[in-house]
Amino acid sequence: MDITEIIKNAFVFPSKNVETLSIYAILLVLSAAFSFEGAVTLLFGIFNLWNLVIGGIYILIALIIGVITRRISIQCIKTGVEMEDYFPDFKWYDSWGMGVSKIIITIFYFIVPIFVIVFLALITNVFGNLLDIAQAILSQAPAVIMGEATVADAIYMSSVPLFFSTALTFSLGMIVFLIFSFFQAMSEARLAHTGSLKKALNLYAAAKDIKRIGIHKLLLLSLVIFVIVTCIEFGLTLIFDHLFVLSILNILIVPYLALFTYRALGLLYSDIV
Repeated sequence: MDITEIIKNAFVFPSKNVETLSIYAILLVLSAAFSFEGAVTLLFGIFNLWNLVIGGIYILIALIIGVITRRISIQCIKTGVEMEDYFPDFKWYDSWGMGVSKIIITIFYFIVPIFVIVFLALITNVFGNLLDIAQAILSQAPAVIMGEATVADAIYMSSVPLFFSTALTFSLGMIVFLIFSFFQAMSEARLAHTGSLKKALNLYAAAKDIKRIGIHKLLLLSLVIFVIVTCIEFGLTLIFDHLFVLSILNILIVPYLALFTYRALGLLYSDIV
């Protein structure tokens, strides 16, 4: 399928599956509510053991709901891979394995870039430059008391290397995250297609899938989806600023756009199945 066909099909898809969209939306709201309430309750649990227990239960419930929502997202990708127009019947008890697998994939493709960025920070001496600033401030402590301008000069001289090392690390880090986001997308599509976590975490196979699809096509589709989602959210934000009561529509709009994105990924992957 070309990009236009993928976008058209994916954008209409959630409207054909109103029941699953509604379930997905409700689960997302419940997950957010239990997460927030759990975090707040755990905070007060510092002073009260009972709050600690209740907060832990809330967080556990949020995690369980999260597993189910992730199963729905993988199922949405699968409908695209298999060119099906409708979700299968929703079965909450059939969500655990695939949902947990998606969580593992997400963690894996988050942790690896973090290690790479920390390594880049070491190479570019970000931490060393931070230490230099701290030492510059401490060495100028008497001047701080006296209010002398040499303090600002010392900090400025130490900040210049930090700025460049941080900027370089950030730029390279964004590229790393972008690359691994593509790997993650392919892994989720592989999970949806094969049902195997082992095959989904195969970086070499994911790279081959990107090559078979075409990096230009993957980049173009990602850009188009980003522009569409950004424009819709920006337009709705302007509307909600004037009609705040309509902001409740986000309960459906956010999951709609999420399913649209997952469906597009599945349709893209169907080209190489």
